[in-house]
Amino acid sequence: MKRLLLLALPLALAGCPKPAEETPTPPAAVAPAAASAAPADGTLLPKYHWRLGSATDAQGQRIDALFARPDKPVTLDFRDGRLGISNTCNRMGGSYTLADGSLTAGRLMSTKMACADAALMALDDEVGKRLEGTLELATTTAGDAPTLTLTTATGDTLAFTGEPTAETRYGGPGERVFLEVAADTKPCNHPLIPDMQCLQVREIQYDDKGLKIGAPGEFQHFYDSIEGYQHEPGIRNVLRVDRYTVENPPADASNRAYVLDMVVESANEKK
Repeated sequence: MKRLLLLALPLALAGCPKPAEETPTPPAAVAPAAASAAPADGTLLPKYHWRLGSATDAQGQRIDALFARPDKPVTLDFRDGRLGISNTCNRMGGSYTLADGSLTAGRLMSTKMACADAALMALDDEVGKRLEGTLELATTTAGDAPTLTLTTATGDTLAFTGEPTAETRYGGPGERVFLEVAADTKPCNHPLIPDMQCLQVREIQYDDKGLKIGAPGEFQHFYDSIEGYQHEPGIRNVLRVDRYTVENPPADASNRAYVLDMVVESANEKK
């Protein structure tokens, strides 16, 4: 059994006064600014997962080394003064502070997993050397999604697009629960889905030392989905998830939403 334990652009317009002898004309309409100002205190940052969309050096050349996983871009999460970095070879993180339009990240720590892909293995170093230290920070809320731009002292520019966190989407923090998912699914009845297979799930409890307590109940059909979790037949998992209440769900949908936080425990039970 293997355990896996596991961050304003004001637009000034000025006009010249017209000579007194000219006939005044109505001023032309001013186009809205391309981006609205983001909160100066950084309250925007924790509300989104920030996925790397582009990265260029001081000469405007794309930094290919930062895109070792094209299908899973480097992602930043900011929470309680901590910066988390995912979709690298190892999970990385450290403290951060904001001041005067800049973000300062402390020394980044990471897990120590080796990756077979050399480019992916090098990704940790490429990310770390650009995100440690003081970076110029800019955010905008233009368009469909906010953007975050970080510029290093050497002129590298990293642009991220924000994707709302579950707390943002569901209007508040979720309830942290642990779910044990059995190795195999079982047939279950669903009025809209013929031949449905359901995960077999039961809730388990841990004490403050991380030890299981109490006797878990029987496995039950689980009709909901767990965002971020892909079940592999034959693999039993213990998941740490956040459970949210969904306001005004559709008539045929659950009033609960589950979002994977991490896989705590896995066991191969394939025969």
